[in-house]
Amino acid sequence: MPGHDDAACAACHLPYSQAELVPLAVVRPAVANQVRAAHPAVRADDRVCLSCLNRAISDEIDLTIQQDQADFAALNADAVLSLARQQATTKNLNDEYDKARPLGDRMADSVAGFGGSWLFIGLFIGILVVWIGVNALHVLARPFDPYPFILLNLVLSSVAALQAPVILMSQNRQEARDRLRAEQDYEVNLRAELEVRHLHEKIDHLTQQQWQRLLVIQQAQMDLMREVADRDRRP
Repeated sequence: MPGHDDAACAACHLPYSQAELVPLAVVRPAVANQVRAAHPAVRADDRVCLSCLNRAISDEIDLTIQQDQADFAALNADAVLSLARQQATTKNLNDEYDKARPLGDRMADSVAGFGGSWLFIGLFIGILVVWIGVNALHVLARPFDPYPFILLNLVLSSVAALQAPVILMSQNRQEARDRLRAEQDYEVNLRAELEVRHLHEKIDHLTQQQWQRLLVIQQAQMDLMREVADRDRRP
């Protein structure tokens, strides 16, 4: 038959002596909240046993670890989303610019590219040598452009007059392409800087939360050690 100083735990309702029960008012608020969350009928002025307190402390540690895992998962999701946005921002300007060019611009670029190649230089020198040789050495009975090669000068002047604006048009389009590329680089760099700053802020916030939760876990461990020491000192 229980003694006159026996009482029941307000959480598990098992009989204990008054010395084995702890007032919930003197327990840390986080642990008391865990007790009331598991047993809503417990009031702030009730007494609970050490087993229920230890279980509440263990639940508090588990909840802290789960919050840490949730924060890390959210940080990883933000990093993946940032990478996805970065990839969506980056695009191939060459393909888009080439698709938007009209036929005349493409022909001008091809002519300018051919005019600035070694193949054009070799063909041009070969034509000059053949032209001058045929007319200077009298290979034909009647040379079509005898010395001083007036027709050749006209052809060279015409080629230079046509090639110069074609090269200028190609250079203007190259400048426009470089300007678009510079704008894209600026946009990508700005977005990357903002994303890095955002990640730094989240990491700083997460570090502060980790420090606070480590203090909570340390306090819970100290409570457990104190209860174990008190239990060992009891007769």
